[in-house]
Amino acid sequence: MNFTKMHGLGNDFVVVDMFNEMQIESPAQVAQDICHRHFGVGADGLVLIHPSTQADCRMQIFNSDGSEAESCGNALRCVAQFMHLQGRVNGAVLTVAAAARDYHAEIVAQAVASPLIRVNMGAPLLHPAAIPVAIAGEGPVVDLPLSTPTGEYSGVLVNSGVPHVVVFVPNLTGFDFVCAGKAIEKHALFPHGINVDFVQVERRDCLRVKVWERGAGATLACGTGAAAVVVAAHLTGRANRTATVALPGGELLMDWDAGSGDVYMTGPAVSVFTGQWPGCSFCKETTSLSRSYPCT
Repeated sequence: MNFTKMHGLGNDFVVVDMFNEMQIESPAQVAQDICHRHFGVGADGLVLIHPSTQADCRMQIFNSDGSEAESCGNALRCVAQFMHLQGRVNGAVLTVAAAARDYHAEIVAQAVASPLIRVNMGAPLLHPAAIPVAIAGEGPVVDLPLSTPTGEYSGVLVNSGVPHVVVFVPNLTGFDFVCAGKAIEKHALFPHGINVDFVQVERRDCLRVKVWERGAGATLACGTGAAAVVVAAHLTGRANRTATVALPGGELLMDWDAGSGDVYMTGPAVSVFTGQWPGCSFCKETTSLSRSYPCT
């Protein structure tokens, strides 16, 4: 199986071109193995780029624990860049289908090493059923009490393609966001788990963020998280509709458009290297980490 290692601000993926590969029988298990930091290629997720009759391509993403995600902002930029590198689209604009919705992406600044790609992330969903969360009401939910063994928190709920709870903290320095993130992700209020974004407001146009991602853990960046953060910060009067989100891996420019209600994300996508994961091109048995993945 041929692959390309890519990342968006350090949020890294093993990208597989399913235009040229046969169907993978057990992608969840392959994701766990190939994403392993010590015994695999190492990545936050496995991204499969499929042909699509309704878009330029269809993105399927599996987290490093094998769970399938509805969407991923950084992966969307990587997919857009990959499709351009493969010459599969004309011009700078393309459409990527995902489980959450169809996305429009545009390369706004081309560079050999790190092009800037702008993605329309769509309008955020703010009602509790879109998370889902075990509370009544219509939303938006901007002060959800969260009692955990690590402390008491207050969260803002935003579904920006995947569900997020945004927690504002006075200072991220020295804050144990890993322990807090683990506790909140599995909180009884969230039957399907949740992504957790911890935010320090530096200015109305600059938000510092650390993210605990459902199914992947601590990551260097999260595009859907950056979208959720700007929405939550504006809803609670902490920030403007347009702001820079500073993540451990770098910065994303986020804009929650007042007219359309859509959130736009601009950031880089980088291709690191290509390789071949032990696999078959002609349905021969394949083995990796003592597991086999027959093609169908």
